[in-house]
Amino acid sequence: MRRSRAALMAVVLATTASGTAAVTADAAPASATRATACPTGWGSLAEARAAATTVPVRDVGTGRHACFDRLVVHVPGASAASLGHRVRYVDRLRQDGSGRTIAVGGGAVLEIRVAAPGYRPETGAPTYPGRAGRPLPGVDLTGYSAFRNTRYAGSFEGETQFGLGVRARLPFRVLVLDGRVVVDVAHSWGAAR
Repeated sequence: MRRSRAALMAVVLATTASGTAAVTADAAPASATRATACPTGWGSLAEARAAATTVPVRDVGTGRHACFDRLVVHVPGASAASLGHRVRYVDRLRQDGSGRTIAVGGGAVLEIRVAAPGYRPETGAPTYPGRAGRPLPGVDLTGYSAFRNTRYAGSFEGETQFGLGVRARLPFRVLVLDGRVVVDVAHSWGAAR
């Protein structure tokens, strides 16, 4: 019991530090008689933070956790204080600039905007390999509980826009750390699973 709890804490600390590591089945105590305590207090209303950086987006990763799925937008070199964002549920993902609708699969769509360019501001050369309207490169959502689909909407006037298709309109939270914006989507509205 004590060893399982220590192993779980080590995984939690490592996951928090890396931002994208997934909890493995071996690391989480697998007791049929005890439910995993999941965070409560998350909601589904828009979250935003007014800040901006010229440090470009480099990558997007995901991770599976016991209570939530995680998407991390990597902006290496940007301080947490300079990373702005706006995350909200939308009826349709509309690309900035053109207004073109981008189809995102799932029961609900989270629009994720990070106030950082997906290109080098001085040259316009892309720093993130995504293509508008296409799934996020390198992101495989097989086996995820909440996540269903991803789409890159593009980068326009210093903001980079993503669409995240989720199973339903589930509660989420946004964390801002040095070099990354983290969006966690709960597997359910319940406090435990």
